[in-house]
Amino acid sequence: MLAPLYLDEAGELHAVFTKRRDDLKRHAGEISFPGGRRDPGDADLTATALREAHEEIGLPPEAVEIVGALPPTPTFVTNYAVYPFVGLIEPGFEWEVAPSEVAYVLEFPLEVVRAAHGTRRLVRRGVPFKTDTYLVGDHLIWGATARMVRDLLARLRPAAG
Repeated sequence: MLAPLYLDEAGELHAVFTKRRDDLKRHAGEISFPGGRRDPGDADLTATALREAHEEIGLPPEAVEIVGALPPTPTFVTNYAVYPFVGLIEPGFEWEVAPSEVAYVLEFPLEVVRAAHGTRRLVRRGVPFKTDTYLVGDHLIWGATARMVRDLLARLRPAAG
């Protein structure tokens, strides 16, 4: 999994997310960072993150400067361990989405995401649970992605004021 970040012209840090297609078998319609399973040819999990970001949104691996990693994050429904890496990119990419997986790309200022934090009760597969969420406009970030966002925001300097 890759959490691509960039600074805009005003120096504001943004994160790049994907909106997964609504008709997928796993994680349908969810907001996530680009990423997926490790292939046998991947040298390591960093290579997996870069390959998947290239496949899903057209982000060339050479355009990413890996600056760190977040703690492995479990997914409760599919029982995966996700290994997120943080990468810096230049702003202004024209995204080329993989239409079989990605509906579209979202770019949010991280301070807007931080301000959108809340907890809410969700129901998945008939099981109610309370969880951290980030509601940015009509886009609900929850689950493993919300936990990754929480970890990312904890490592960044809080908003001044």
